[in-house]
Amino acid sequence: MIELRGISKAYETGAGPVHALNSVGLKIESGEFLSIMGQSGSGKSTLMNIMGCLDRSTEGQYLLEDLDVANLSDKSRSALRGRWFGFIFQNYNLLPRLSALEQVELPLLYNRIPDRRRRAAEALEQLGLSDRIYHRPSQLSGGQQQRVAIARSLVANPQVVLADEPTGALDTDTGNEIMGILSDLVKERQITLVVVTHELHIANWSNRSILMRDGLIIEDSIIAR
Repeated sequence: MIELRGISKAYETGAGPVHALNSVGLKIESGEFLSIMGQSGSGKSTLMNIMGCLDRSTEGQYLLEDLDVANLSDKSRSALRGRWFGFIFQNYNLLPRLSALEQVELPLLYNRIPDRRRRAAEALEQLGLSDRIYHRPSQLSGGQQQRVAIARSLVANPQVVLADEPTGALDTDTGNEIMGILSDLVKERQITLVVVTHELHIANWSNRSILMRDGLIIEDSIIAR
């Protein structure tokens, strides 16, 4: 599904270019649950942002199925992002004045998908939040907020979900609960899930793990069950 060929990313600074990625090659199959590990500054979040069409590589080729993403216009990349990807973030990225229902409706609104309210309510119900749909973020626990974020990421039926440190703001038990939910969703919906983390116990939920250092993939391993 996803193939990266020689992907590099450099940021210009006053002291010269800083290389976040150095000729990275990676293939991810449909339905795969992949974790990306590495310390801060290893390039893992940059890699995820390029995968999700949130950023562009400086060099290299990015194939999404047979489509060369690197050569698309910003408008085409935005449309592709809305159709293909769902996103989950460490700090939930919920808007403080919107209810859980309104948060989950947003991707449907952006993509002009009809019947938004019903679909958003069903997504929240699947995440066990049917009694919290009118609550704002300040009225929800951290685990509940992340479940709202998961519902939002899934409501438009993306083929790929990208999760950047999805348990980083949660305690261990709640983090494991969230990873259990994500793991079950991979099996039930046959989605492709990519999780960025620096924690081994979170990576162990996945079926395959890559380790990054200094903008390079230094290890790629299957996790035995």
